[in-house]
Amino acid sequence: TGLVDPEIEVRPVLGQVDDILHEIRIRAEKKERVLITTLTKRMSEDLTEYYLDLDVRVRYMHSDIDAVERTQILHDLRAGEFDVLVGINLLREGLDLPEVSLVGIFDADKEGFLRSARSLIQTCGRAARNANGMVILYADKITESMQQTIDITENRRRRQMAYNQEHGIIPRTIQREIAPSLAPIDLEEDLEVAEETGPFQSMDKLENELEELEDAMRRAAEALEFEEAAGYRDRIAQIKSKLEMVN
Repeated sequence: TGLVDPEIEVRPVLGQVDDILHEIRIRAEKKERVLITTLTKRMSEDLTEYYLDLDVRVRYMHSDIDAVERTQILHDLRAGEFDVLVGINLLREGLDLPEVSLVGIFDADKEGFLRSARSLIQTCGRAARNANGMVILYADKITESMQQTIDITENRRRRQMAYNQEHGIIPRTIQREIAPSLAPIDLEEDLEVAEETGPFQSMDKLENELEELEDAMRRAAEALEFEEAAGYRDRIAQIKSKLEMVN
């Protein structure tokens, strides 16, 4: 594919919200996607709400959602259901999103785990699957972690570009098939059978089954068995509904 590490720019924190909004508009016109990472839940929520008010197609990946919903959000981003994904720790998602051409890192100069050199390099790598990959670090000073990130990334870019030039390779965005979405499974037949199976299950039994199903759903999602995971998700919803009626 000839892909090279993304170009990195450092821009001031003041005006970062509107600055990246301009970049979002450009990417949306090209049908490319954007990731924005913030340091706090409040910032992510406020940013998402602000952009929604401006008719930006944006979603917020918060820490409370389960593995299946997280997988669905990533699927929808790739499929073009929305253009911008906002989150706090986007490292843990194991993201492989070729459609993402821009990563914006807010408060890049706030040293800590999420702004360490290792974390910054990994986050920048989210834009490395697209030929137009770019990263914007919003900061008022360049920290040691930022400088390491810039130096390592630029060194890689130089070597990659030299190799491409020597071999006549033109970088091309990775083309990867989008996995099927987690559309709800029709469980009417299963429900009819369940209704015919006699007395109502005890609360303890339902709660134990709920816990087992949630574990199974997580395992299925991690193994990319999306249809199986969706089945668990729908069964979980049924049990929760039944428990609410009892309570």
